[in-house]
Amino acid sequence: MKLAEIRAVVTGGASGLGEATVRRIVKAGGQAAIFDLNRQRAEALIEELGEERVVYFETDVTNAGQVETNLARVVERFGSVTAVVNCAGIGTPGKVVSKGEPMPLEQFEKVISVNLIGSFNVIRVAAATMQKNEPNAEGERGLIVSTASVAAYEGQIGQAAYSASKGGIVSMTLPIAREFARDGIRVMAIAPGLMQTPMFDGLPEAAVQSLSASVPFPARLGRPDEFAQLVESIAENPMLNGEVIRLDGAIRMQPK
Repeated sequence: MKLAEIRAVVTGGASGLGEATVRRIVKAGGQAAIFDLNRQRAEALIEELGEERVVYFETDVTNAGQVETNLARVVERFGSVTAVVNCAGIGTPGKVVSKGEPMPLEQFEKVISVNLIGSFNVIRVAAATMQKNEPNAEGERGLIVSTASVAAYEGQIGQAAYSASKGGIVSMTLPIAREFARDGIRVMAIAPGLMQTPMFDGLPEAAVQSLSASVPFPARLGRPDEFAQLVESIAENPMLNGEVIRLDGAIRMQPK
């Protein structure tokens, strides 16, 4: 599946990993629909890249009705949806018990809702849409790529909610890939390590340098376009299915 032929939905596509993915798809000649809550950033991206290839629908990925309606609108605009890249997510940290007080349950629920349930919400609607596509020469009707994290494997103190949400993405990738194999819909996930995304923007330079040095090689934060490059590689290699690929410079996270 070439990016030039892709009509994609990218959640969280207005910034970070999602924005880089949108840019790469458009540069290759494909089309991308941004599902995000940040209208200002999304509209700026459309102005830069061109409204003939990029469209924006304000979307809360945890809202079933919104996702269903907006997927239908993408099909009306592009004719079909052949790929989904789930990048929408939050990383609210918090200890299970801090200073003797338990974490508010709502905080845990919010992270699970956005990162895990939000990804599943988009997958379920997109897959039903992709089943109607005509298969390409390889028999493919669609591709789904979700964003996990190395925290799914080596979660740090304070990452119980985040690790649980990303661990859920890891765990559901294979069973969903198996379910949709007969439809020619591939299902993959990427588990990034430390990436240069907006969540790092507020950190002091010394902190960024310290984090960068913790990556064995290359000793730096990952670049969003390297995530997008991997999305492209997954799209173009039809044998990649049901797998989670780490993108982390060989880092293994320490307890804290």
